[in-house]
Amino acid sequence: MNEKYLETGKIVSVHGIKGEVKVLPWADSPEFLTRFKTFYLAVGGTDCHDQSADWSRNDKTGASTSGGRPMAAPTALAVEASRVQKTCVLVKFRGVDTVEQAQTLREKVLSIARDDPHIPAGTVFQADLIGLPVRANGLEIGKIREILDMPSSEVWVVKGEKTYMIPNVKAFVPAVDLSLGYVEVNLIEGMEADEN
Repeated sequence: MNEKYLETGKIVSVHGIKGEVKVLPWADSPEFLTRFKTFYLAVGGTDCHDQSADWSRNDKTGASTSGGRPMAAPTALAVEASRVQKTCVLVKFRGVDTVEQAQTLREKVLSIARDDPHIPAGTVFQADLIGLPVRANGLEIGKIREILDMPSSEVWVVKGEKTYMIPNVKAFVPAVDLSLGYVEVNLIEGMEADEN
């Protein structure tokens, strides 16, 4: 599915006294979020949905973005400044100038627009991968049901007649071309899970 808005992180706290907020990015690197000049909240500033985000990796940039259900009439938040602090991003939004104003944004989920020009060409979103058929040697083995963020790489949970755990690395996933409507993988011994 091609949601118009894709979740990218969560505001976890306030920083300082000038209205900055700390964002925990749902991405491979916090630097990815510093590219954006506008983020979006659902109507009333509520979260886009109440479950954890889905992620995907962009092998060219090392960036990942999340996907959730599309938001209706989102509220745009213009970024005045942003910078990385360890694993988070500190963001100053236009019009948010006090601790009290920043506090109202705590626990809110931020999204980006899919057509934002700051998203690199070729970025693949997890929202587009979930449900995608997977083939090995030209035969469909199942569909991507879940994507796990492991220390060394993402791992796709592919379920069909059997369940497979497939690391999203070049050796096993040579390329992802969404226009094909499926993804071809290289299976090796040990990828088949014990349970279906």
